[in-house]
Amino acid sequence: MFETLVVIGLLLQIIYNVTFHPLCKYPGPKLWAATRIPYALMGARGQTHKEILALHQYYDAEIIRVSPNELSFQHPDAMKEIMGHRKGKAEENAKDPDFIDKNHMDIISANREDHSRYRRILSNGFSAKSMQEQQPIIKSYIDLLIERLHGICSKGPVDVVAWYNYTTFDIIGDLAFGQSFGCLDKSDYHPWVKVIFQNIKMVCMVNITRSFKVLEPILKAFIPKEVMKKGMSHRLFVREKVDQRVSLGTSRPDFAETMLKKGAQPMNMPEMYENANVLIVAGSETTATALSGCTYLLLTNPDKLAKLQKEIRTSFQNEDEIDLLSTAKLEYLHAVLEETLRSYPPVPVALPRITPPAGQEILGQWIPGNTTIGVAHWALYHNDKIFSKPFEFHPERWLGDPAFTDDHLEALKPFHIGPRNCLGMNLAYAEMKMILAKVIWNFDLQLAAQ
Repeated sequence: MFETLVVIGLLLQIIYNVTFHPLCKYPGPKLWAATRIPYALMGARGQTHKEILALHQYYDAEIIRVSPNELSFQHPDAMKEIMGHRKGKAEENAKDPDFIDKNHMDIISANREDHSRYRRILSNGFSAKSMQEQQPIIKSYIDLLIERLHGICSKGPVDVVAWYNYTTFDIIGDLAFGQSFGCLDKSDYHPWVKVIFQNIKMVCMVNITRSFKVLEPILKAFIPKEVMKKGMSHRLFVREKVDQRVSLGTSRPDFAETMLKKGAQPMNMPEMYENANVLIVAGSETTATALSGCTYLLLTNPDKLAKLQKEIRTSFQNEDEIDLLSTAKLEYLHAVLEETLRSYPPVPVALPRITPPAGQEILGQWIPGNTTIGVAHWALYHNDKIFSKPFEFHPERWLGDPAFTDDHLEALKPFHIGPRNCLGMNLAYAEMKMILAKVIWNFDLQLAAQ
């Protein structure tokens, strides 16, 4: 009897979702409107970014329904309206609770008040003054990268993806914990860095299970115990490293110094653990991913690589002149990175938000309250209504080339927008520019056979 009632309840819910739900007027696959299962399976396959673009193109719509209570947006202004500052004293749209863990006391998951406090504390570590003070630390690891590449490049093909990761993890380890992971010295990932990559996979699995509240405990049981254990060891390692850094005091220009300073509302130790964890993941893998994508795109577009080589090799008299300030002046280098972030955004999917209970107007449409809303980066940046020749690599579109006059350049927001935009944006650009400039100054790159 109970099983029959459950089945009837599910069928009634599906009928409501497809026929009477407030989002019924928006186009999208009926199966996706009926249940979140197709959307979850798409995420598990890692194909969300491509599927979302295909659906927007199929329905020829700026707003489509991708699950019973979720809308996807494709418009140059959508991200500003969804994630930007709201009028008056209204709070920004809350993050989707299925996408984040509200139990974490970090800058990503925190409520409005704690987020503002964390951001106020951490922002000092990302200021222009702090970045100049951090430059010797950053430069030392980039120079070590170049030294190590010189030592191995004559021996055969080089996996630059790994070497970019070694560099960014060593830099962020030093800036967050006061010591690197030793990846560049050992030419290998630190065991904990390997755990970070596995932990990212675990987070994706957990996020998928959160979409099915009733089944969540059952679905979590299918996540391998080894994966969950490594996630726990990851957090314990962060705690150990933070404790070690705290014992050093506030004597060096890094992120820990900003967290340790006693202000009106300083961070407590659990908050420091959580935020250090975020800094490590957000400040390393995403930067290395962008650098890897950039290198590949340059190597598959040799005319663009030649232009960048010319700019870098004619702008400096010697390698010592290449630093954070000098590389910031290289226009073509900046255009190359912008086009990379459009073509290969490190975060390709939407980071969903929730409309306020009273509802919200977005793109001239009234969206019901408590609706999940988002803009998928990769899909937006490959939409030919927003960027012409979206699947081609053209840094010139960012330099006023008349061939791209109709492009909506303002749509590119890889670091997001509004009160919760990425705090480390300037550091990421500075790191990428300096690393890329040093690599191209020193080496003639070509794509490996495989």
